[in-house]
Amino acid sequence: MWYWTKILFSVLCGAVAVWLIYEIVTFPNVSKLRTENPTTSSMIEYRLSEAQADGREPRKYQIWMPIEQISPHLQRAVLAGEDARFFEHHGFDWEAINSAWEEAQREGEKEAKAEGDYDPNDWIPPMPSFKRGASTVSQQLAKNLYLSEDRNFLRKGREALLTYFLEKDLSKKRIMEIYLNIIEWGDGIYGAEAASRYYFKKSASNLTAQEAAYLSAMIPSPLNVFNPKKNPKRVVRRQRVIQRGMNFIKLAY
Repeated sequence: MWYWTKILFSVLCGAVAVWLIYEIVTFPNVSKLRTENPTTSSMIEYRLSEAQADGREPRKYQIWMPIEQISPHLQRAVLAGEDARFFEHHGFDWEAINSAWEEAQREGEKEAKAEGDYDPNDWIPPMPSFKRGASTVSQQLAKNLYLSEDRNFLRKGREALLTYFLEKDLSKKRIMEIYLNIIEWGDGIYGAEAASRYYFKKSASNLTAQEAAYLSAMIPSPLNVFNPKKNPKRVVRRQRVIQRGMNFIKLAY
């Protein structure tokens, strides 16, 4: 019995060692992102392969823009909607943001009922709570850049490790710049510049606060839940909430 236990233990140790070696060898060189712009991402490649598998023509509309040429309105709108605590210092009034969210949530539910778009079983609030434990911008960047769509413990571990190195090796400004240039904004639409031109026929540098909030409202699910063609009322409600949150976000880079 002891003999087989030792063999089993050795096999398990060997398997773990092989896995660790594989992770080390294949781990992305995150520090390269300091000066190199990614030409694609795991998310983009997944969408392209998904389209091919469905017999659709793969689409990729993306125009890289330095963050200085992306409207500050959009930067604040994205943070208001996705990660209000992105900056570690007190560059905003957290209590005011929380109060704005709670008030807007109540009003959003009231509007949904008035518009006949409310179902207590599946209704989605106008935007996720500022207090939620959802992914930060850095976590979303790690996932979109490097990880598959699989949901499992190992992937969450990789996501955490990649997020650590993104925060360690890159500035907040660079993280935001890459994020704004690769995230999905519709079928085959990636990045702020492509999204701005597609939805508003203008450059991302010229977005108004209202337009920026509209684009930010789509981020959690641009193909489905917050697709402006499928669920325009939901997008508009979330847009209103984000516009309020933007007033409490200060860019700290």
